[in-house]
Amino acid sequence: MLKSFRTTLAPIACLVFSAISATAMAETITIATVDNGDMVRMQRLTEHFTKDNPDVTVEWVTLDENTLRQRATTDIATGGGQFDVVTIGTYEASIWAQRDWLLPLDDLPGGYDIGDLLEPVRSGLSHDGVLYGAPFYGESSFTMYRTDLFDTAGLEMPDEPTWEFIKQAANTLTDRDNGISGICLRGKPGWGENMALLTSIANSYGASWFDMDWQPQLDSEAWNNALTTYSDLLTQNGPVDASLMGYQENLALFQQGQCAMWVDATAAGQFVINEDSMVADSVGFAMAPDNGLGKRANWLWAWALAIPQNTEHKETAKKFVAWATSKEYLALVAETDGWASVPPGTRKSLYDNPEYQKVPFAAMTLASIEAADPSKPTVDDVPYTGVQFVDLPEFTGIGTAVGRQIANVLEDSATVEDALKNSQWVTEKQMTRVEMLNRD
Repeated sequence: MLKSFRTTLAPIACLVFSAISATAMAETITIATVDNGDMVRMQRLTEHFTKDNPDVTVEWVTLDENTLRQRATTDIATGGGQFDVVTIGTYEASIWAQRDWLLPLDDLPGGYDIGDLLEPVRSGLSHDGVLYGAPFYGESSFTMYRTDLFDTAGLEMPDEPTWEFIKQAANTLTDRDNGISGICLRGKPGWGENMALLTSIANSYGASWFDMDWQPQLDSEAWNNALTTYSDLLTQNGPVDASLMGYQENLALFQQGQCAMWVDATAAGQFVINEDSMVADSVGFAMAPDNGLGKRANWLWAWALAIPQNTEHKETAKKFVAWATSKEYLALVAETDGWASVPPGTRKSLYDNPEYQKVPFAAMTLASIEAADPSKPTVDDVPYTGVQFVDLPEFTGIGTAVGRQIANVLEDSATVEDALKNSQWVTEKQMTRVEMLNRD
């Protein structure tokens, strides 16, 4: 009887031990990401990753762009350990790598093929030649426009428009009675909102944030010309309350048919021609405008997945990052949502794919990315890299403060001259504080 009792208990003990072992082996990784369409799709498709990795649970913290940056920076700087994977941009990648906050990603599993990454994007996410952020999607900026409105007005959008043409077209196409703005541009204050666009415009006008001695240059004639163009476009031909309109708000306006033109991220291409867009069948794409000085208003950005040094789940985090930014993931999106929905701007093999080449914005996206040069973002030489930002830790504060000054112009509470004078003062004060200016 004792033998029978032991025999009965043995399978139960094995089951209990197996359950305990499985629980001990299971891992949960927490991913902090931004609330845009591509990242939301990634969350939906993560079931394919967990199906192949049943011992892994993925938890998401999805935030708007500004909140994501604040929380991720605070957590990683203090060693909080709240996140195992964080979504960062080209601005953070090099700075955080220099501070030893991130794991190098030179050994991603699964035949990742780092060499397939587009060179401008890979370079922007590397430090000393080592990749620290795996690009989920890459982008530049380009011009989106309503082909139907252009046809009706007898206008033809050049593949490479100038700012002068854009101003003339905006004047012609503005139709307040029917709720159509001639142009939509980012006006919401923020270093990654209005200042990303305005800095790119300023580059095309020959302006720069600093000269080779790190002296701020915001009170220059070139900045005045750039800001005047920007403010005139929005105050005369832009949407109502332009200073409240960021990327998401302008995207919604364009999808609703309320923008004749929109200069913004190439990543928006898929969303202006998808089922949510009322004008999907009448959208054209052109390069970002220039001013004849050899620089277009092209920026360069990538949202990337990075791994904090202090994560307790390094290998699992790497496995997820490799999956979410792989060739196989791009194929998965194409299969489930169509080629136009594939995260753009990351891999050479995507742009070599004949199926993807049929996507209306594909070729213009690649040309725009290749036109941006972070190592020489301006007409004149400068001591910094970064097209729509300056690769300084202090730039987020400086850019946001200046962005507020620029919004005052749109709100008619400051002149162009006053806004730039105040911006110069703010920038000089901050740079002096961090001892980058040698003042007597």
